[in-house]
Amino acid sequence: LGAQASDEVPQDVVDITLFYEQEAADAASLTDALNKRTAAALAQAKSASGVSAHTGAFSIYPSTDRNGRISAWRGRTEVVLESRDFAAASKLAGQMNTSMQVANVSFSLSPEAQRNAAEHLTRQAIDAFRKQAEAAAQAFGYNGYTIRQVNIGQEAPPPRPMFAMRAMAAAPAAEAAPLPVEGGKARVNVNVSGSVQMTR
Repeated sequence: LGAQASDEVPQDVVDITLFYEQEAADAASLTDALNKRTAAALAQAKSASGVSAHTGAFSIYPSTDRNGRISAWRGRTEVVLESRDFAAASKLAGQMNTSMQVANVSFSLSPEAQRNAAEHLTRQAIDAFRKQAEAAAQAFGYNGYTIRQVNIGQEAPPPRPMFAMRAMAAAPAAEAAPLPVEGGKARVNVNVSGSVQMTR
């Protein structure tokens, strides 16, 4: 037998990825410049209340001319802002627009929100499983049942991206207005499956 319970749960965590790209004549100076930009962005993010920040992707690659020779080096560094306070994260991203641009925004469920939803749905799924077992036993002319084996599992929803804004790299270096961020909902599923033995 198998039963499932699901619900739409409001996403309560926002991740805003900021990036900076630069070109230089050599890889060493480019690495140094990108590291300094990242360190400055992290320091600025730490001054904001209710928002945490960590480094994201970091890459350096060569640009070649027509003859296949390296003519320059290009690099990209990312800093990710994470918060349950959407307004604070949005405001900070706008303030950091002078040094880094917004690459994308995504929403997800916090571990606490997912755990609370799963606990509630697990009770529903178990109740539905028991009702199925009871109905099956009665349909076959038995008085009851005993549970032989049961498995309980849940499906974690993936983060939901909101948008990508690579084109913002060409925007003027001025503080931008706060991003209009609003999370959606994520579906949490709990599955209960197993076998029962019908009894007289």
